Amino acid sequence: MLWEALWNQAAGPIALVDLSGCHLDVNPALCDLLGYDRETLLRLSPAEVTYPGDYALERETINSLVREEIDCFTSEKRLLRSDGRAVLVLINSSLIRTADGSPEMIVSQFHDITARRESERLWQQTLVNAPVGVTSMDLEGRLTEANGKFCELVGLGRQELIGQLCTGLIYDADQAQVDALNAEFRNGSTDSGTVEIRLRHRDGHTLWVLGRLGLVRGLDDQPVYVIGQYEPIGDDTQVDEERLAELTRMALHDPLTDVANRSLLGDRFQQEVRTLSKSDGVLVVLLVDLNGFKEVNDQYGHDAGDEILRAVAHELSNAVRSGDTVARIGGDEFVVLAYLDNQAEAVELRNRVEYRLNTATATTSGHIRVTASVGMSTTRDPSTSYRDLKNEADQDMYVRKHNYSL
Repeated sequence: MLWEALWNQAAGPIALVDLSGCHLDVNPALCDLLGYDRETLLRLSPAEVTYPGDYALERETINSLVREEIDCFTSEKRLLRSDGRAVLVLINSSLIRTADGSPEMIVSQFHDITARRESERLWQQTLVNAPVGVTSMDLEGRLTEANGKFCELVGLGRQELIGQLCTGLIYDADQAQVDALNAEFRNGSTDSGTVEIRLRHRDGHTLWVLGRLGLVRGLDDQPVYVIGQYEPIGDDTQVDEERLAELTRMALHDPLTDVANRSLLGDRFQQEVRTLSKSDGVLVVLLVDLNGFKEVNDQYGHDAGDEILRAVAHELSNAVRSGDTVARIGGDEFVVLAYLDNQAEAVELRNRVEYRLNTATATTSGHIRVTASVGMSTTRDPSTSYRDLKNEADQDMYVRKHNYSL
């Protein structure tokens, strides 16, 4: 009875196959995966539900299991559903023996990996078709992938680049800033950064590029590898200063509000942390979230919503000092980063920001009242990460938002 309940209720698809390669039984989860009822699926052999040309369970593999040459086997293949669509599965198969050790049947467990493989293919297509040079690197700066555009920038083939340290591609005088950023990636203190560096072409000339680098973390939230995007910003030997300034501004500022974006905010945070380690001040993060902004968009339209966001950015910029940082980090969320002398000044800054934002805003649709909830976090510890400060401010913001709605 327990076995029957496990068989019928197991979330993972399972099949029992006899030693001749025919289905003995299939559980409901496998029927759901392939779109067949149990009776129909039992009449079909594993080969008949396997995509043409893909691996099917063969007699030689079964014999290897029986002779104990292998304990189990794993394979990836496509299965055909009843509607003709293919699903990609990872199959783990092993031999079941009777109490006296005689081979009896094979049990196969199926894991649907279609979505994972499609995601991998999407990443590969994005990498290949990107209009700028794209690379992935391990934490030691060794290239693990490079697209065609990057290969063109440095005049080297993909196979020549994979496994090569990036230090061999960067002009010596520009190496220090890359090393500093990579050190921050390795210790997880920042998730992104922007550099203006010269790359060495195969024929010996140098090329100025704007590099946008981002850290990718693993499931344990620890640094794993770095993605880089590189765009030329001049001719082969000289930088067009006006174009460089414009590209840098575009790379570091939010296009709608013209305040800092996430990349610039990350850079500014690292600068402020270094200041914090040399003095007795306090580093402040304010997280600003607009109350009811979705309703404004729904009632007045996105143009009015954009006017509100620009007005909020303007008010925030006027509420802080010239050396403080105002950034839009997405949607209707803004961050203020400031280095102040003490906690009292931090509270005063938060109050000033709240006062300026909780007023009616003039738009082409009239005066629209939008309020804001402002969370705050502070630290005197230079080892505190931006992630921790932002999370603390986020929690404080939600408490204030809840109190506002009461």
